[in-house]
Amino acid sequence: MTVQLPAVRFAKGHGTENDFVLVPDASGEFDPSPSQVSALCDRRAGIGGDGLIRAVPVAAVDEVAGSFGPDVVWFMDYRNADGSIAEMCGNGLRVFVAYLEHLGWIQLADGGTVTVGTRAGAKRVRRDGDLLAADLGPWRVVGGGPAATTGSDARVSIFGGPSVLPGLSIDVGNPHVVVALPDTDRLAAADLRTQPMVDPSPPDGTNVEIVVPLPHREVGHLAMRVFERGVGETRSCGTGAVAAVLAARVWGGSGAPDRWLVDVPGGRLRVVVPSDSRLAGEHVELAGPATIVAEGTIKVTEGSSR
Repeated sequence: MTVQLPAVRFAKGHGTENDFVLVPDASGEFDPSPSQVSALCDRRAGIGGDGLIRAVPVAAVDEVAGSFGPDVVWFMDYRNADGSIAEMCGNGLRVFVAYLEHLGWIQLADGGTVTVGTRAGAKRVRRDGDLLAADLGPWRVVGGGPAATTGSDARVSIFGGPSVLPGLSIDVGNPHVVVALPDTDRLAAADLRTQPMVDPSPPDGTNVEIVVPLPHREVGHLAMRVFERGVGETRSCGTGAVAAVLAARVWGGSGAPDRWLVDVPGGRLRVVVPSDSRLAGEHVELAGPATIVAEGTIKVTEGSSR
């Protein structure tokens, strides 16, 4: 049995074509169920998106109320397209801030900042001309020194590809395993319609990035595709781009650059890592565009499935 709920106000936005359904909830009254999220993110029967982001005051969310400092007003409640809750989303964080600006809830001059609450902690976002630059905070190479020495700590099987590939686990507030391929032809041929198998299997799942180094004179440069847990292949992944850079810096050794460009199917992202950080750090910056493309209202049906 399905139950028709009141119409919900929404917007559609994207960051390098990693797209989201955005819901404003200033009163903290809309706490969507997994099936509601799935219905809204359905690309045929709903609005369509890689995930849903609810813009809600920190004080209205019991799980995080009081967790952040007094300057953190807004909480980014992020859900994957299948309705599961996720810790963080780098592209989503920038789109969230662009949406707060669109609603008139904040104003950012060039160089201005806002701090946003997320399930991975408080994250500061800065206006950088046409881009938004987010400090994603603490990160680490999960396997530490031993994984860095061998270059991997996981085995990854990609459907239709080589039998087993080495992968390096990176935590950027959410889990990632990064796999290097030798050339862009193999990157393009990889079949990400099926979820890659990771061994050992992380208990809460993981995102999987496949990357290829590209030549560039001034900064590091990668091409990347990604399979996001709870979603499938997406056109971009912000935390995935950061994880890919952090893995590439491990593989590149002490001479690896600190500034990188990451080309994804949906565009280009910029990643900057403090030069003294190799295995773990407290800061890493992700920059890229964020665009709001549409808004309206939609009836939400409880009990629908993707």
